[in-house]
Amino acid sequence: MAAIARISQTNIVQATRKHTATVFFFHGSGGTAEDLKAWVDLLNRGKLQFPHIKLIYPSAPSQPYTPINGMMQNVWFDRISISNEVPEHIESLNSMCQNVSALIDREVADGIPFSRIILGGFSMGGCLALHLAYRYRTAVAGCFTMSSFLNKGSIIYEHLKNNPEHGKIPLVQYHGTVDTLVPIEWGEESAKNLKDLGVNVRFMPLQNTEHELNRAEIHTWKDWLLDILPDK
Repeated sequence: MAAIARISQTNIVQATRKHTATVFFFHGSGGTAEDLKAWVDLLNRGKLQFPHIKLIYPSAPSQPYTPINGMMQNVWFDRISISNEVPEHIESLNSMCQNVSALIDREVADGIPFSRIILGGFSMGGCLALHLAYRYRTAVAGCFTMSSFLNKGSIIYEHLKNNPEHGKIPLVQYHGTVDTLVPIEWGEESAKNLKDLGVNVRFMPLQNTEHELNRAEIHTWKDWLLDILPDK
C-alpha cells in the first residue's frame, strides 16, 4: 500500500446559514463520496443539509486491496482479510489518518474548533473514524460508526490504555442484526472493549438490517448529531 496515496476528492454540502460545525462522513470500501451522499439523501427523502453544519464526504484513493487479491479499489487502508481476527495494517492506517487529519485541521484553520467537529463513517469508513477520533484528533466532539468493527488487539485499545483521557469522545455505533459481511458480534465486541476503556459508547442494533444503511438509522443519527452540535 503506497504511503503517498491521497484522497481523490470530496463532496461538500455547505451549511444553509452560518457555518459553525462540520461533520466528516467516510464511505465504505469500494465506495465514493458521491455514492455515499446519494445513499444518505435517498434515505433522508431529500438532500441532507443543515443550517449550521457543513457535511464533508471524502473519497478514498484507489489502492491495491489485499482481500481482493491486490486489485485496485477505493479503500481507506489495506487489511489482510475482512476479519476481526487478523492484525491491523498499521502502516496504511497511520498514513491515511495523517492524510485525513490535514482535512480536519483545515476546518480548524477556517474557524471551526475541534469541539464542533464530528467524525464517522460506514463500514471501513467507520473504522477510519475510530482511529482518527481516538488516536489522532482526540479533541473532536463525537464519533459515529455504521456497520463497522475493530480488529481484536486493535492499536486503539492499546492507545486508550496508555492515554485514558483520549476516551472522552462520545461514540454511537449502529449495526444491522443480520449483517453477513460484518457480523453484529464484531461490532458488539468492539463496543464492549471501548466501553471497558472508558469510552461513552451507545450501541444501536438495527433489526432485520444487513450490511447497509437504513432510513430509521439516518433519522436517529441526525438527532444525535444535532444533540452534540446544536445550532448557535
